[in-house]
Amino acid sequence: MAGGGPKLHHSRRQELGQSFQDGGEHYDRVRPGYPDDAADWLIPDGARDAADLGAGTGKFTALLVGRGLRTVAVDPSSDMLAQLRRSLPGVPALVGTAEHTGLPADAFDLVTVAQAWHWCDPVLASTEAARLLRPHGVLGLVWNQLDTAVPWVHRLSRIMHAGDVHKPSFKPALGAEFTALQSHLTRWEDPVGVQDILELAKSRSYYLRAGEATRAKVLSNLRWYLHDHLGHTDGEVLPLPYLTQSWRATRA
Repeated sequence: MAGGGPKLHHSRRQELGQSFQDGGEHYDRVRPGYPDDAADWLIPDGARDAADLGAGTGKFTALLVGRGLRTVAVDPSSDMLAQLRRSLPGVPALVGTAEHTGLPADAFDLVTVAQAWHWCDPVLASTEAARLLRPHGVLGLVWNQLDTAVPWVHRLSRIMHAGDVHKPSFKPALGAEFTALQSHLTRWEDPVGVQDILELAKSRSYYLRAGEATRAKVLSNLRWYLHDHLGHTDGEVLPLPYLTQSWRATRA
């Protein structure tokens, strides 16, 4: 699922998360994937079984499957899961939340939540993840965010109202069931067309929940910035800089 931001009240978090109930095909087409490095760092040695919660259209799920893990995907959006089933037809895909997955206890070596932990209640989701994991199993949390250390990307993120840019001191909130929290950072670039950046903005929660006037303003500002200010053309491909933050913690 999509990017979040500062700590939100639970009801507000649920309201924003509902923005992603539809549009799975568009989300899958315009949102970036994840670097291989993030999955390689998260997966514990000897892991066999994984549960990917908030799996969305399966962008991170695919990395787990590609590394030979028996993987189950869970997401609250049936529309997102329909896209996942088309991309990964062999993966069980179940409607559920990180707080209430419906999956069996002590059945997984790894539980991952990519681009979705900020939509969860961290206490309830930690309790559920701990229930799913075998002893010493790993909870892995992943976020893609625009690399705002790059000046033009910083301004782009502000125009897009990209809320998933974490402060340097950021640490994900976890329940008492987990210990030994570690972090890993990957810098990479996603080659995107200029028009793709407009489509990327349309997949953001800010845009999805906005009225028509606000949506038109966002797109107008983006067109001005990309075309008039930066001088790019529609057919041009840009290397869009990203940071991927990965966190892992062990079931206590």
